[in-house]
Amino acid sequence: MRVLILGGDGYLGWPTAMSFSKKGHEICVIDNYLRRNICRDLDVEPLYPVPNLLSRVRTWKEFSGKDIQVRIGDCCDYEFLRRIFSEFQPEAVIHYAEQPSAPYSMLNYDAARMTLSNNLVSTLNVIWAVKDSAPDCHIIKLGTMGEYGTPNIDIEEGWLEIEHKGRKDRFLFPRQASSLYHTTKIQDTDLLWFYVRTWGLRVTDLMQGPVYGLSTDEIELSEELSTFFNYDELFGTVINRFIVQAVAGYPLTVYGKGGQTRGYINIVDTIACVELSMLNPASSGELRIFNQITETFSVNELAEKVAAIGTERGHDVQIKSVENPRVELEEHYYNPTYSGLKDLGLTPHYLTDDVLNGMFERVEKHAKNIHKHKIFRGIKW
Repeated sequence: MRVLILGGDGYLGWPTAMSFSKKGHEICVIDNYLRRNICRDLDVEPLYPVPNLLSRVRTWKEFSGKDIQVRIGDCCDYEFLRRIFSEFQPEAVIHYAEQPSAPYSMLNYDAARMTLSNNLVSTLNVIWAVKDSAPDCHIIKLGTMGEYGTPNIDIEEGWLEIEHKGRKDRFLFPRQASSLYHTTKIQDTDLLWFYVRTWGLRVTDLMQGPVYGLSTDEIELSEELSTFFNYDELFGTVINRFIVQAVAGYPLTVYGKGGQTRGYINIVDTIACVELSMLNPASSGELRIFNQITETFSVNELAEKVAAIGTERGHDVQIKSVENPRVELEEHYYNPTYSGLKDLGLTPHYLTDDVLNGMFERVEKHAKNIHKHKIFRGIKW
């Protein structure tokens, strides 16, 4: 298939590009280095340097013999994006091209404005580029489980059947975001649903939980093929952060009571879920929603898991409860459904001791690069 990956330089975008290329798909990636630039400007660069896209593509060609096309540019520039759709004629577009951090979206006004404009305009541009230049293209959009919030009822897979005053209908599951970033993801879903109804687009919206992991089969080929690994409060996901904190002798920062429960997924399974969605596309006029997680944990459970493995590996690991900088429930009900992707064939990789040991080993290799001042910034909302 011809696959266009937006945000192809990112933590998820680059491993996805390599995996799909290895399997014979024709890949074109787009990126404007937004995340790199933000990390540089805020002094929260990743654990180890990551070569730019053109360099990684050359390395990939050396190892695989396969080409990946690269276009450097902004998906918020409609003419740039429409031209690529027109020339490449993708059969599927993977939309990762959004500012991905909830804490960053709450940092200040400029960060909020940029998050809002970047995320919504990029999604709008994808929709219009498909309509104008590749109407049969399947849009696969990375959403977030954070759209749902933490309701006191079971979270269904995107949709909810409602009976009211003797009548029934089917609606998008109620959303209640906990940050501006998550709010833009809700608005993405609303945009997609409107244009699916209006123009008959084919869309899969993947409600993904926090991702962990540093490695895929393709990354293991060379350090030069690595993806980003942030460990800071802005761009690092909680499991990745905790492992770096353990290696650095920095207390694991549990916010408040630590009962916040979410669904998590290994980076390997993220790629598998996107591929399954691509190979089993939504129908014309369908907004298909999958909850893209494989298991749930509280923050306390994650801290205990990381502390146990870290201690076994000789690190002095402490767990420290800190005042919660976020407006969120610290103890709550959380029971999401996540069967759709398993029904398509997903075989989950769970957060085992072996997985954690592998992550520790890779972080320990780069321990000299850890800068403790990057870990906790105290962003409050």
